[in-house]
Amino acid sequence: MIQPLIYWFRQDLRLSDLPGLQAAGDRPIIPVFIYDTAAADRWAPGGASRWWLHHSLAALASDIEALGGRLLVYAGDTGEILAHLADTTGAAAIHCSRAYEPWAAHLEREIHQRFAGSACELKRFPGSLLFEPEQIANQSGEPFKVFTPFWKACRRQPAPGTPKPPPEAGAFLAGTALPDAAGIEALELLPTRPNWAAGWESHWQPGSRGALARLERFLTTGINDYSDGRDRPALDVTSRLSPHIHFGEVSPRQVWHAATAAACAEEQLSKFLSELGWREFSYHLLHHFPTIPETAFKTQFAEFPWLGKREHLAAWQQGQTGYPIVDAGMRQLWQTGYMHNRVRMVVASFLTKHLLLPWQAGEDWFWDTLVDADLASNACSWQWVAGSGADAAPYFRIFNPTAQGEKFDGEGEYVRHWVPEVAGLPNKYLHAPWTAPDEVLAAAGLTLGVDYPQPLVDHKQARQAALDAYGEIRKAG
Repeated sequence: MIQPLIYWFRQDLRLSDLPGLQAAGDRPIIPVFIYDTAAADRWAPGGASRWWLHHSLAALASDIEALGGRLLVYAGDTGEILAHLADTTGAAAIHCSRAYEPWAAHLEREIHQRFAGSACELKRFPGSLLFEPEQIANQSGEPFKVFTPFWKACRRQPAPGTPKPPPEAGAFLAGTALPDAAGIEALELLPTRPNWAAGWESHWQPGSRGALARLERFLTTGINDYSDGRDRPALDVTSRLSPHIHFGEVSPRQVWHAATAAACAEEQLSKFLSELGWREFSYHLLHHFPTIPETAFKTQFAEFPWLGKREHLAAWQQGQTGYPIVDAGMRQLWQTGYMHNRVRMVVASFLTKHLLLPWQAGEDWFWDTLVDADLASNACSWQWVAGSGADAAPYFRIFNPTAQGEKFDGEGEYVRHWVPEVAGLPNKYLHAPWTAPDEVLAAAGLTLGVDYPQPLVDHKQARQAALDAYGEIRKAG
């Protein structure tokens, strides 16, 4: 009898283009997922990620069942569970995809040591990135700290390999021959009291089928206007693939090859691929600088005078800042688990540079509320906006939320949808309600300070306070 092989699913919840599955050969595969919050510690999945994970696991389980297998789902210590499974099934090996979070890399080393010298060995495979972090280096052999030369170095590499097909029917060990498991429901990933994710199924379809459908839709309707349209939050132009890619329901290689095969202009394709590049750059940084989710990449920012008021953080989280484009983004986030990328930059700049609250506070909120919460991308993006990160935005780049709203949501479709209190205002005043004359406010049925808040801070004063604080850092540096 051929010994089975354990496939340990992690952030690769798919069956297509999975090198570790392909490498199983003729061995029957035992598919396993382990929810190990202790290993992740403070970076255990947030609420929105748990919602997505539940549905993604259900989709994966269904795909495996269609091939005659059964996904084993456990909660607990990963090393102990894998060791128990190896003993009870007589597995010849454990395969997994590489993960890059510091805790995940530590877990891989720990499990490799646990099985060293045993009859069952751990084999790790690539599959979550286009290029492994060690593969890309500057001329000195050091990691890149600036995106543009990093991405140019990536583009000089051979193109990512052709995606591989999923296993055939019969590749998985029959469900009746498998040990007992806790099951997805036992993980208690879904919110109940209250169910703040009610209706999210109308926005998202977690799982590989949903990922491929989203990719196809984007490549037929969105990519042709991507370069310019991606900055306009009212338009359905962005791919919205980020949660699917984060959970590994579709591989970056699949996205790359599908995009390059699409009928679109080179300018649009290049811009979209560069967004995949930003994800690669974030993981490059996380791998080489693993403290980046916790501490400022530019060390002088450790002493930054975050002088903001904690009550302002709650107003920002609730979409009650008095700046409609900021509030629209924060409400979209809470109601859908997602926020348009342009608006993410605006709200992040507002928190760090208008309210002078630490970027870690925003990072934590996004970690809990985004369905695409990704340690590398989240940390690096927040540091980029705050000015403390690699290749960061200049310290003096402080988004004017009014101007951003007028430029990218000129007709107000986005703001009117998410901030209905101001929907009756003419476009001229929509992004700055406090500038509207009394008769305009009355005609719109709007009383500032009652129906909608006055601005938390004055833009000019807040901008100058931020410049003064950043000036102190420049002197210290």
